[in-house]
Amino acid sequence: MLTLHNTLTRKKEEFVPIVPGQVRMYVCGMTVYDYCHLGHARVLVVFDMITRWLRACGYEVTYVRNITDIDDKIIKRAFDNGEAFTALTQRFIDAMHEDSAALGVLPPNHEPRATEYVGRMLAMIQTLIEREHAYAAGNGDVYYSVESFPTYGRLSGKTLEDLRAGERVEIDPYKRDPMDFVLWKAAKPNEPSWPSPWGPGRPGWHIECSAMGSDLLGNHFDIHGGGQDLQFPHHENEIAQSEGAHACKYVNYWLHNGFVRVDDEKMSKSLGNFFSIREVLEKYDAEVVRFFILRAHYRSPLNYSDQHLDDAKAALNRLYTALRGIPAGAQEIDWIAVQPARFKEAMDDDFNTPEALAVLFELAADLNKSRDPDQANLLRALGGTLGLLQRDPEIYLQAGSGAASNHTPERIQACIEERLAARKARDFKRSDAIRDELKAAGIVLEDGAQGTTWRRE
Repeated sequence: MLTLHNTLTRKKEEFVPIVPGQVRMYVCGMTVYDYCHLGHARVLVVFDMITRWLRACGYEVTYVRNITDIDDKIIKRAFDNGEAFTALTQRFIDAMHEDSAALGVLPPNHEPRATEYVGRMLAMIQTLIEREHAYAAGNGDVYYSVESFPTYGRLSGKTLEDLRAGERVEIDPYKRDPMDFVLWKAAKPNEPSWPSPWGPGRPGWHIECSAMGSDLLGNHFDIHGGGQDLQFPHHENEIAQSEGAHACKYVNYWLHNGFVRVDDEKMSKSLGNFFSIREVLEKYDAEVVRFFILRAHYRSPLNYSDQHLDDAKAALNRLYTALRGIPAGAQEIDWIAVQPARFKEAMDDDFNTPEALAVLFELAADLNKSRDPDQANLLRALGGTLGLLQRDPEIYLQAGSGAASNHTPERIQACIEERLAARKARDFKRSDAIRDELKAAGIVLEDGAQGTTWRRE
């Protein structure tokens, strides 16, 4: 039985899809004005893991992850750069796809862009006005009236009174209530805009996801996900908009991944501890980064540090080392067998990847003793449900952060042959010196029955 922690109810619930055998899931994607950072990497990997596991459970999954390609930050960055906003967003969409692919993230079924859905947003706003959930303010803006939605605040667990008291809200003379939020923004001079019944303008951020989600998944769907920071106000506002417009429940299960912290501090540009995915991948293999993300439960805080990445690298190395020298073959997972059953039990418990990974390490320990090809293939197959352990062990172990050094595979092999010749000549001083030189360059030699192999630290 698959159970999910539903943010809306604050408890684990048995997952029961609306349509048996099918899962419709929407995840808030990136606002594309810069390179993706570690927080984005976590969202990408976590919901890729969830999608992979749902499919491994036999569900037909329709996964939608949107792109916000128009907003204030995009407009400002494009203006500062002196370029069209469309050129800016396309450049960073391409970069996002490169980063995502490097992390082993499968493409979603649909990746809608906000600018493609302006017409549908306008229609939804008009419906909200007709149902008295929204109002045109007279200055070209349209606002959602939170007072019109009695259950506003249930996702964040706050009443409107709590929110009014606790939130800093800009005073806007055109709003009926300080908590009302914008659905349509009147255009400022020289800004991108679209025609509307209320004058030229562009959509507010929140309405985008409501329009795209309902179009691609229906007015009522199974799972909505995103980072914890989106719980309020973005997802709270999505619920109000969607249920106000469609008069039905919007989403059954809300999933939110935890924050990323850096050396136990919140990741922030102002603190100088803000890392793009690309910067991290200059130092660490992408699969190591994916493994590092999955070592923590998706709802827990994730603390980034070089030490934690080094630990993740050493751990992933142990799994690949266990597979070394055993040819890969097909393996159908027998979920009734002891270790697969424990793996499945962990994953079915709100995607408990730390416990699932513990099963992989048990398998690897057994494999180091048995060298059983079936056990190796089971390790690969279970790892594959998490997007791990699908590379040739030699390629993985001989890649890594040292790959950019001047010690090419050809040079390393030449050193190994020179060391072998020195040992045959009983010149152990030279043999040891070669090993030490390679070790200093981050290359580890391992002598075995089949000869000497090497890997990068």
